[in-house]
Parts: sequence; structure tokens; C-alpha cells
Amino acid sequence: MFDVALFEPRMAPNTGNIMRLVANNGCRLHLIEPLGFDLEEKKLRRAGLDYRDLANVTRHRDFAAFLEAMGERRLWAITTKGTRAHSEATFAPGDVLLFGSETGGLSSEAHAAIADSRKLRIPMQPNNRSLNLSNAVAVVSYEAWRQQGYAGAED
Repeated sequence: MFDVALFEPRMAPNTGNIMRLVANNGCRLHLIEPLGFDLEEKKLRRAGLDYRDLANVTRHRDFAAFLEAMGERRLWAITTKGTRAHSEATFAPGDVLLFGSETGGLSSEAHAAIADSRKLRIPMQPNNRSLNLSNAVAVVSYEAWRQQGYAGAED
């Protein structure tokens, strides 16, 4: 359906929560290294519960390797620097939803690789910095899935 990519995630519990999320909404997960934790970390296992085996997870050694693996697929960067709301985008199966790290967001290299028209933001109240990463992934991935009529969901 969709792919969710985490650029240099730093916090194991967030990634564990996202593993659980993608196992439930049918997305594939990409982790772009370096990671701020070991994939065997207890906090990651606890947050992912028994969903880690159900999640489709791929690791990429760096952003360049990730881009190469994605080929010509459409990348959407979810960033506080986005030019329009995530709900204004029209998502299609095969699209890649790219989220920055909890501490630094997306690198300048990542921003340069994605057109401004593909940079989306999640609307928030003024004077707030950002949402928790796992919450942001949930908001955008479920909007993308909703646009597809929740294809593949259990009735």
C-alpha cells in the first residue's frame, strides 16, 4: 500500500510504536541509518509488543541508499517546513511518506531531494514545534489509507 520512512530515528519507543502501527495499517517501514538505538533494545520490543514480526521493516545504510531503493516512487516529506497541509495531498498506493528524526527533523540533503510541492505539514496550534513522531506517522498514514477506502482492512 504505502511506505513509511523514518530518517535517522533516535527514540526506540517511537519506532516500536510505529512498527505496531504499520503492522496494523498495511504500510511497509523503512529505517534510514544511523539509528539512535539498537533494534534489539528492550524499549523497542516493549512498544512494538508482538507486532514486530508482522511489520515489514527494511534498513538503509544512509539517505542515498534509501533514495536508490525507492527509485522513481513519489516521496512526500512530512515536515514543519511543509508548504501545505497533509490533508490537501492526493496519495496513491506506492507513495512513500518520509518523516524526520525526533531531534533534528530532515537533513538539508533530504530537503533538497524533495520538491517543495511534496513537503507536507500537519496543522497545529500556533507556537508549537511538532507532534510526537509516532503520532505524526499515524495521522498521515491513516489519511493516505483513508483516501484509498481503507483497502485491505478487515470489515
